Amino acid sequence: MAQSAARSEPSPPLHPLDAAIREHNTLLAASGVALRLERRGGRLGLRGPLPCRRGTAGHPVQRLSLGLQADGPGLEQARAELRKVLQQLQQQRFEWRHWTTALPSATTTAPATGRGQAPVEAQAQSQAQALAIADVLERFEQAFFSDPRRRRNPAGSRTTWTSAYLPYLRRLRAAAEAQGLAVGLPLLEAVIESYPLASRGRQQCGTALAALARHLELELPPDWSERCGGYGLHAAQFRRLPSDGQILQLLHQVPNPAWRLAYGLMATYGLRNHEVFFADLSALAPGGDRVIRVLPTSKTGEHQVWPFQPEWVERFGLEVLGLDPAALPPVCTDLRRTTLQQVGRRVAEQFRRYALPITPYDLRHAWAVRTIHIGLPDTVAARMMGHSVAIHTRTYHHWITRRDQQQAVDAALARHRAA
Repeated sequence: MAQSAARSEPSPPLHPLDAAIREHNTLLAASGVALRLERRGGRLGLRGPLPCRRGTAGHPVQRLSLGLQADGPGLEQARAELRKVLQQLQQQRFEWRHWTTALPSATTTAPATGRGQAPVEAQAQSQAQALAIADVLERFEQAFFSDPRRRRNPAGSRTTWTSAYLPYLRRLRAAAEAQGLAVGLPLLEAVIESYPLASRGRQQCGTALAALARHLELELPPDWSERCGGYGLHAAQFRRLPSDGQILQLLHQVPNPAWRLAYGLMATYGLRNHEVFFADLSALAPGGDRVIRVLPTSKTGEHQVWPFQPEWVERFGLEVLGLDPAALPPVCTDLRRTTLQQVGRRVAEQFRRYALPITPYDLRHAWAVRTIHIGLPDTVAARMMGHSVAIHTRTYHHWITRRDQQQAVDAALARHRAA
């Protein structure tokens, strides 16, 4: 009886607009219209076959967020917007960019009269502005993940979005709401100027906002890259990069054999935290060439890495990983249940647990500096690290400059001695 009673419990109440939306969609279907009104949470939008965002042939089923509140005025405006979309489709002049920055016009209540009119209007404008920003960012996120290059590596794309885009877009939204700015160049400049000069945050924010500007077909000033770039290792990190001797000595502070292998792998190959667990290590087996392969599921895709120092393969006992990759710590790598960022966080937490005076990325930076000192070309080192030559040069500017100057001095002295 208890089960029968449970089955007879009423279902949660529907949204007040759901019946009206369903009725309107029925009329659309009867008229042969494939578009539908849609409520997602507290906002209204459209769903149906629309021109491909990438400009290719076909009309896949897609969502078009209108940024309208799910209320009576919002529903009326949504119907009007649907008619506008249908007209543009019939006239073959529908363009996605026309639906990225428009402010919703029916998301507010009628302004009050008298002394309270200005505050009410300001509040209504602020609400409309917030909805417009949210709508723009939602469409940008959809475009980000619909990019074919992103779909080839969904796990890496999720990590990139979460760590390299989302924090800066949140700041953009907060600045827009606080300053009452629409999405445009003044807002983007205000956000980038909120970061310290020559900081890593400023550079990453500039990259994220530049991608948003491309999505909106918004022209950035010619000096945008210069205003956003220019970071390298910050002063504290620059001073504490461990020497090779310190790296070998700190191994003794790691009591767990599995984590010692992870430590040695990062030190020898300059891997990112999560790449330790997303690499083909079969070449470490006896007789292998010791060139490991970072898997395509990692943040920056597949790339090969050589050991520097090569003798560290034996020093850290890494040959065992060629035969038994399970000798590494038991970290969940099922990207249906975790993310690359969470895997990397496990490594950083373990360094703190063992009270190591360095971070995992210090080992990566030390590997990069080691390749510079031995004269490995920057293009080759950048490829092994899985990033661009521009980032490599900017991050390791000090050591690269010193190397190039030393080579020039050596060449000049050689010419002088020959003369």
